[in-house]
Amino acid sequence: MRTILFIVRKEFLQVFRHKVMLPLIFLMPIIQLVILAHAADFEVKNINLHVVDHDQSQASRQLISKFSASRNFNIIGSSFSSQVAYDEIQRGDADLFIEIPAHFQRHLIRNNTASLQLSVNAINGVQAGLASAYASAIIQDFNGQVRAEWAKTAAPPGLSVTFSNWFNPEMNYQTFMVPGILVLLVTLIGMFLSGMNIVKEKEIGTIEQINVTPIRKYQFIIGKLLPFWIIALVELSIGLFVGWLIFDIPFVGSLWLIFGFAAIYLLVVLGLGLLVSTFTETQQQAMFVSWFFLIIFILMSGLFTPIESMPPWAQAITRFNPVAYFVEVMRMVLLKGSSLIDIRQHLIVMLTAALVVNALAVMNYRKTN
Repeated sequence: MRTILFIVRKEFLQVFRHKVMLPLIFLMPIIQLVILAHAADFEVKNINLHVVDHDQSQASRQLISKFSASRNFNIIGSSFSSQVAYDEIQRGDADLFIEIPAHFQRHLIRNNTASLQLSVNAINGVQAGLASAYASAIIQDFNGQVRAEWAKTAAPPGLSVTFSNWFNPEMNYQTFMVPGILVLLVTLIGMFLSGMNIVKEKEIGTIEQINVTPIRKYQFIIGKLLPFWIIALVELSIGLFVGWLIFDIPFVGSLWLIFGFAAIYLLVVLGLGLLVSTFTETQQQAMFVSWFFLIIFILMSGLFTPIESMPPWAQAITRFNPVAYFVEVMRMVLLKGSSLIDIRQHLIVMLTAALVVNALAVMNYRKTN
């Protein structure tokens, strides 16, 4: 035990003596959290709309006013020519345009039906899909209102729907994203630092000196990884505090449950870093190999896109993705107040992964006494 404590003390001294390492560990992740939480927003707002109104009626003006009142649309211009609207989309000034045909109001009142043309710039498929959905919702709302006001007969009875938003009542995207971004930052700290720290010993030649000392393999590995396990948990604490202070993230569930799961999750991440360090010789190699796995873990974790929207083969791969489990647990506990019973399957998977990954890393690490 004393040997492990000496190694841990040495590692902490090296970290705190390094002028670049301290801001890299504690300052940069907080800056990244603040920036990413604002930037990683998949809500589509400020959609530039051009209006081509051939009717110039009360109904067309009422429809246009509904678009102008929406926070999702900016009406950047209007004209009587669809070619002008096409040119604006071609230049990138407009994201979509709506063309209201002549006699729009007359057809709407007499025939109880009318047509509109909605043309969307679909280079960005996600933005185009959401813009079309927002526009369709506004048009449907307008349709119901006009039929009730101007139809000769009363509008047909409809259903009254009352809805409520659970766990995120204001539908704040930052409330959804910040817990996942915290997982990302803790993962980066744990995997990069643990992997490159051991490879650094190889680069400067001290690994050979350690290999001929009486220090046992498990003592060396625990002493090397334990400091970064502690640092990552401290990083998570700071991140949670910043999330509560700046973004008002609700802490519905138990923080002890979050930290307990994080402690096991970090064993997986640190084990992966150790595994990478056993078959790389330089810090550059370790960084590239770590990033290869991390970019796959992050993009397939459900942080940015729902796992349910992925193809079946991708969903099968996510079952082996530790980041996906922690992202889901963070959201379940912080936002829904899930208990240990609710996350027991995630916990079992993490415990199994920690045993497998660390066993492979220890077996692959060579030390000669």
